Amino acid sequence: MKSAKMVHYIQTSKPDTMTSKPMNRRPTANNHRNRSPETAKKLGQLHPRNPHQGRYDFEVLTRALPELAKHTITNPKGESTINFSDSAAVRVLNQALLANYYGVKFWDIPEGYLCPPIPGRADYIHYIADLLAQTTHVNKDNTPPTGKEIHALDIGTGASAIYPIVGSQSYGWRFTASDIDPISVNTAALICETNPKLKSAVKVKLQTEPKFIFKNIIGRQDYFDVVVCNPPFHASLEEAMEANSRKQHNLQRHRGKNENAQISRSSTKSGNAAQNLNFGGQHKELWSEGGEIAFLTKMAKESQDFAEHVGWFTSLVSKSENVKPLQLLLKQLGVAQMRIIEMSQGQKSTRILAWRFDTDEE
Repeated sequence: MKSAKMVHYIQTSKPDTMTSKPMNRRPTANNHRNRSPETAKKLGQLHPRNPHQGRYDFEVLTRALPELAKHTITNPKGESTINFSDSAAVRVLNQALLANYYGVKFWDIPEGYLCPPIPGRADYIHYIADLLAQTTHVNKDNTPPTGKEIHALDIGTGASAIYPIVGSQSYGWRFTASDIDPISVNTAALICETNPKLKSAVKVKLQTEPKFIFKNIIGRQDYFDVVVCNPPFHASLEEAMEANSRKQHNLQRHRGKNENAQISRSSTKSGNAAQNLNFGGQHKELWSEGGEIAFLTKMAKESQDFAEHVGWFTSLVSKSENVKPLQLLLKQLGVAQMRIIEMSQGQKSTRILAWRFDTDEE
């Protein structure tokens, strides 16, 4: 393994990935692509173009990564699954998903870093593709733009580089991925350098001044069609640990009732994660001073200075109560257009906040 002595540990996910009831993964029919995104939302389903529909197909995934067979178990209903409390099993499942759906042959993360739930992350990319198709890249077929002429910027890519992986392999887009953490940057760069499909599609950059979001990342000659971001959720380590405690309580409550209720969309940390979490070096991914609202306020204000370099600025907003204050701020900043894109995944709802300063279509 070319993981530079990475220990296969997987961290508890951000709250935007938490759900009280997991979604099935194996499609009951092959007509999900015929649904509209609006219908999918009403049904609590993933975007129609998201390949992760229905229950996980472990037969297919095991063919993509035979190692997954070692972690596959049978639940009381006779269905193949994994133990989602087992960090090694979750890591290998992610590797199988990336190998099968995105052609990624090497993917690994170091101890204490977030292992993202791929289906939910993919939904963000597919809804952003719709946004571009409806606004800046309209064509007669109303199909999403594809190819390397689309350049996206991922703010806070983390060690996993999930958004660049999904976006580049689903639509052929180019990505620049940034992070303030050197280990995340080195790991994401290693993933991209090791996979030929990603090597020419993704450039990873270290933000050397954490007080900035776009400065030092967007150059004078750069233009990005879209910015994507999954901001830190919590305002402090204590808040993050309390949220994790609630999550583990819910996990224990559901465990035993249904094998698949073990947070199939979330991430876990290695070791005795269910009993005792050590947030260690992953704090930059889970919390920042002031929490989500402070981070997105800074992002919105700084976006003014880079209006000519970006088509659409977008970010996930996990806390619904943050939407209105951010909308008010963006109006004060004089944005030309603003959108709230709702996403629904089972019983979990989240949203994308999108804004731009220039409405001229390309």
